[in-house]
Amino acid sequence: MFRPIATATVLAGTLDILSAFVWSDAVVAVLRTVASGPLGDDMAASSAGAPLGLLVHFAIMAAMVTAFMLAAKRVPALTQRWIVAGLFYGLALWIVMYWIVMPLRWDSYRTPSDVLPILQQLISHCLLTGLPIAWVAARRPPLGLRRL
Repeated sequence: MFRPIATATVLAGTLDILSAFVWSDAVVAVLRTVASGPLGDDMAASSAGAPLGLLVHFAIMAAMVTAFMLAAKRVPALTQRWIVAGLFYGLALWIVMYWIVMPLRWDSYRTPSDVLPILQQLISHCLLTGLPIAWVAARRPPLGLRRL
């Protein structure tokens, strides 16, 4: 199961972080913000913030991918209907990130209510994160056909 998790992590993680760079028109600031989530507010101004932010981003993505892959092993519909599953998984990830994690982490954070930021976030989470994860999961060979 390592190979599909790694593949989906690299694919979805790269698409997601690139979309964040495009939507925000910033690279270093985005990565420093990501690092400051688990590593503290000092990362927002630290020279180590950007590289650590990239590591944090891919670590979080690996956790999201692993959760989907484990669920897909138990619920075949997630791979049989991978497009629908991927879109809904992306929506679930968006809800968790923007309505739970970020407000709990930053007291000053306010979930966007304007259409454009929400649309950008949903594109990133549903199309560029959820779909690639589900697509990779759906392409895993059946248990009996896997090489050891």
